[in-house]
Amino acid sequence: MLINGVPEERVSALDRGLLYGDGLFETLAVADGKPCLWRQHLERLRFGCERLRLTPPDPVLLDEEARREAEGHHRAVLKLILTRGRGGRGYASEHARAATRIVQLTPWPERDEAQCAAGVRVRQCRTRLGQNPALAGIKHLNRLEQVLARGEWSEPDISEGLMLDAAGRVIEGTMSNLFLVRDGRIFTPCLSRCGVSGVMRQQVLEACRALAIPLLERDIPLRDLWDSEALFLTNSLIGIWPVADLDGQPFDPGAIDRRLVEYVMERRFHSG
Repeated sequence: MLINGVPEERVSALDRGLLYGDGLFETLAVADGKPCLWRQHLERLRFGCERLRLTPPDPVLLDEEARREAEGHHRAVLKLILTRGRGGRGYASEHARAATRIVQLTPWPERDEAQCAAGVRVRQCRTRLGQNPALAGIKHLNRLEQVLARGEWSEPDISEGLMLDAAGRVIEGTMSNLFLVRDGRIFTPCLSRCGVSGVMRQQVLEACRALAIPLLERDIPLRDLWDSEALFLTNSLIGIWPVADLDGQPFDPGAIDRRLVEYVMERRFHSG
């Protein structure tokens, strides 16, 4: 782990990321010693910095640190964390010092990739997502809603939980974005009020444009899930997970356009 470029595992107790969740993070796949979809993750980090009025890190420096940590690893997970740095007591940020930059490498999660590709079990979560357009889309450090939602189940055969907002609209999974397939079209929840706009979600949007597959971003009520032919989940590590079962209702992974799956999965470990 590197903290501001130095091998270290400790941050100051006065760091605003620790005190207030004042910061951002990115989670990247590493393949054959290189961070995957680097440009896309860096663009989202810059967008989050603009939203939070954080000074973005030097991209050349961050690239050097990320590649130094990833070098020599066939498969791993790289996490980038950026906080506003140390600051005085209280929420006001004008006294914050230089941003804290953390680059952390961890092992690739142990999963049965073939089984996941065939379809995963998913459940609904009771914990709801609060609505806040100022934070919608970005991957900020405050993940307490996801922590509470993930604590709702312990069954090893359930891979993910779906989260709704306070108005009952379906938004995303605890660690993934959601897509529905119906009548030859793909739908994905609007993320203007809450939720994370994932890098792999963006890959799906681009794939649908390239393959001329109709895709709509809109509000999705819970009933739309049950009327769908197929559901699938995405994030930078899993690529695409078809949903085989949601709270006991089966779905057909075969209803997902194979061209889309191949397009996205082929780019899952792209280092661009």
